[in-house]
Amino acid sequence: MTSASTEPPLRKPPWIRVRLRSVPSPGYERTRDLVRSMRLHTVCEEAACPNVGECWSAGHATVMILGEVCTRACAFCNVRTGLPAAVDPHEPERLGAAVAELGLRHVVVTSVDRDDLPDGGAAHFVRSLEAIRLASPGTTVELLTPDFRRKPGAVDTVAAARPDVYNHNVETVPRLYRQVRPGASYRESLALLARVKQIAPGVFTKSGLMLGLGEERAEVLALLEDLRGADVDFVTIGQYLRPTPRHAPVRRYWTPEEFALLGREAWAMGFLMVSSSPMTRSSYHAERDFERLRARREATPLPGRS
Repeated sequence: MTSASTEPPLRKPPWIRVRLRSVPSPGYERTRDLVRSMRLHTVCEEAACPNVGECWSAGHATVMILGEVCTRACAFCNVRTGLPAAVDPHEPERLGAAVAELGLRHVVVTSVDRDDLPDGGAAHFVRSLEAIRLASPGTTVELLTPDFRRKPGAVDTVAAARPDVYNHNVETVPRLYRQVRPGASYRESLALLARVKQIAPGVFTKSGLMLGLGEERAEVLALLEDLRGADVDFVTIGQYLRPTPRHAPVRRYWTPEEFALLGREAWAMGFLMVSSSPMTRSSYHAERDFERLRARREATPLPGRS
């Protein structure tokens, strides 16, 4: 993880403001209580997502399986790093029960990196997907996986289970990987997304990136072209917000107008769905965007897409 910077932090602009609830809503409390009673972890809490109040109030939560301790130390992420505990074999069933209890139409399931496991946790993703489908057959499922660090067969295992959406975030431009995503490979992340399409052509693929870490606009456009080259359907683009002084500093706040322009350029490249705004996050409004994504594919099938 990046050490504390001696540079004074940039002041947040007026468009980066999260409305705080002085009194938690009934929906927020219900989501929080259910997540805790089922002994589940969420990326909403662990990664200090700025949209947690809005999402939990609507009964939406991004569940983080395979524990709460990550084997990597990415410079942007607030999830704890260390030696993870053993995998809980009953976690998938509790997850399925929670999804059914919340009545979710769409759920996002992600995880910490588990480089300590022979398959990186791929089989646990599949068991979680199967448990949700058993407990709540009407729920569509988006799996947001790590790169599995070249674990043989891991990506194929998850893709073959055919989640409704296979999401894997590239996070930033390749030039910044060494500082921002140590231990990861930009090219391997692109190859993962392309591999999913080879294994399961009908599965929607999705990826996301953060702006504000020092990237140049030309690099962002090149990254978007790379994602389209890997036949990615959906891209999310949001502003990086520094979780603590120990994390990578924000180098620049991109304006809403810049996000809107990048969004238009991404649409023009041929993505089926684009979400680009300062507060966009990978799983923010995932249910709404999935419905739009599915409707767009059905209404306007594009050459080369299944």
